[in-house]
Amino acid sequence: MLRNCATRQMAGSSDNTSELAPRNLYILSIMQIRNIAIIAHVDHGKTTLTDALLKQTGMVEEGFTMDTNALEQERGITIYAKNTSLFYPSVHSTDSEQVNSGRVPTKINIVDTPGHADFGSEVERVLRSIDSVLLVVDAQEGPMPQTRFVLKKSLEIGLKPIVVINKIDKPAARPKEVIDEVLELFMELGASDEQANFTTVYTIGKQGIAKLNISDESKDLTPLLDVILKEVPEAGAGKEADELTAQVFNLGYDNFLGRMAVARIYSGTLKNGAQVFVKKANGSVRKGKLTKLFTFEGMSRKETKEAYAGDIVMIAGIPDIFIGETISDNETSAPLTAIHVDEPTISLRFLVNDSPFAGREGKFVTGRQIRDRLEKELEINVGLKVSDERENTPYADLSKDLFTVYGRGELHIAILLENMRREGYELQVSQPKVIIKEENGVKFEPYEEVTIDTPSVFSGSVIDKLSRRRGIMTGMTEKNGNTRILFNVPTRGLLGYRSDFVVDTKGEGILCSRFLEFRPHAGEIQKKDTGSMISMASGKALAFALWNLQDRGVVYIEPTTEVYEGMVIGNVSKGNDLSVNPTKGKQLTNMRASGSDESIFLTPAWKLSIERGLEVMAEDEYLEITPESVRLRKKYLTENERAKANRNK
Repeated sequence: MLRNCATRQMAGSSDNTSELAPRNLYILSIMQIRNIAIIAHVDHGKTTLTDALLKQTGMVEEGFTMDTNALEQERGITIYAKNTSLFYPSVHSTDSEQVNSGRVPTKINIVDTPGHADFGSEVERVLRSIDSVLLVVDAQEGPMPQTRFVLKKSLEIGLKPIVVINKIDKPAARPKEVIDEVLELFMELGASDEQANFTTVYTIGKQGIAKLNISDESKDLTPLLDVILKEVPEAGAGKEADELTAQVFNLGYDNFLGRMAVARIYSGTLKNGAQVFVKKANGSVRKGKLTKLFTFEGMSRKETKEAYAGDIVMIAGIPDIFIGETISDNETSAPLTAIHVDEPTISLRFLVNDSPFAGREGKFVTGRQIRDRLEKELEINVGLKVSDERENTPYADLSKDLFTVYGRGELHIAILLENMRREGYELQVSQPKVIIKEENGVKFEPYEEVTIDTPSVFSGSVIDKLSRRRGIMTGMTEKNGNTRILFNVPTRGLLGYRSDFVVDTKGEGILCSRFLEFRPHAGEIQKKDTGSMISMASGKALAFALWNLQDRGVVYIEPTTEVYEGMVIGNVSKGNDLSVNPTKGKQLTNMRASGSDESIFLTPAWKLSIERGLEVMAEDEYLEITPESVRLRKKYLTENERAKANRNK
């Protein structure tokens, strides 16, 4: 029976709604709902596939992409989980076969998830809210670390994945071998017989093509949509009249409505303006009232009066709502099982910028403004933690406004810093440090599983570097001149290694990692074998001075860059800090002689980005971040101050 099927006319359509074709209806409440998430390793094509599904069902215009955030578009990765939905058969279709099929469109809620390990906490939450997953695997690369991570979580929850082998048009694609590798991964992760008997779909996300067999002819993604309807169980069927039960799995923020929650309705009907009870896993209950209720239609939020069992909605009106809390209309009912949010693994300090160039470029520079921005971030970034404290380290004489920020990885923190600088914030941060736990007198630290694909000629250097960083090699395979190496490495050992890896593999290697667990402390790790090249003067850097300095190490700045005393302008190969004068010009006379003038050839500067700065900075340095610049500096700017601080250690 059609579930309270409310319809609304499109502009210019007939007044007689019963005579309208399906393509002329916005269907607000429909017979069936399917809830799926698209999961994969970074850059395996999740978002491209989602974009194609939305375009082919008429939910978005041509040229649209799910990665609407500027950083996502620049980096080509998904950073934030996003909700969307489509109707199939499409209510916007002009295809006569679909229009005349007589089938009532099914609403398919889709959650596009991040692929990078630093944002893995978002994936875990999403998996609790859906009924199946599309596991997207690159037809050339095969299963990668994040593939293992997201698949393991899916299998543990009891979901049966649909495997999508994407990018089958690649010249080096090997879909048959990848299917075998995926099956091996299922077995290795303890999949049940039902889960291991997965359905496979072959796709080319960019072209919007799906096939059940590689040899099939196809012009669109219809085979994939048909598989979703067949394999994914209907959500909330027959539970509309039951007691209301919904659970929050994601957060949003609106400048007018405040904190908003994205929730899955498991049973009952959620009504706008309703009085509800919000329950924590520990049994505590508080009252709340919904002020706005939205459902998802394409990438749009559609305000509605009611939403039904099985649907995914966004609600406003409960300012202290949080991940995992249960929303109910019965005060005495038990809350749903809590959704676990992974703990942070690294920490660093955010401080007010006090360098000689402070305040030149930033719009928001005070401790209060930085605090307000971090509090706003905490509204939606549940993988982040912040504590407000006073600095008390061997490197500081005076207390300053200071905030210790805890995150899931360097990229997680770097994305926050990049967003802040683009908004006009100016600040400085300390070197990232791994969070160490202590249990029964034993220290524990986070470990990561690292997968490296590199040309075989560079494998020796990679193994040597990671072994010196306390990495333990767990596997190695070689094929067609390329080597895949598996390591278990302390997170401390990975901090600062990625830039070395790019150099060691001549830019041809791929390094991916995922968090494993906390293990006993690995002891001291010798990582930094370079020193800092420190400016001992203020002014503009000159080409002649940099030409003489580039033989000492790697230079971070270009000629005419303004520098100040204590600013780090490069690194030194020999390992010890070196004070230099980058403003020194060539001594000139009024005499010229043939052959006495040398041509100046400068190596291109290794310009600092936020990620590079976080990797290469030393313990006694700050990374200065402004809307226009990223600079490294010593915590103590003068030679005398640094010497005094070293004596007082």
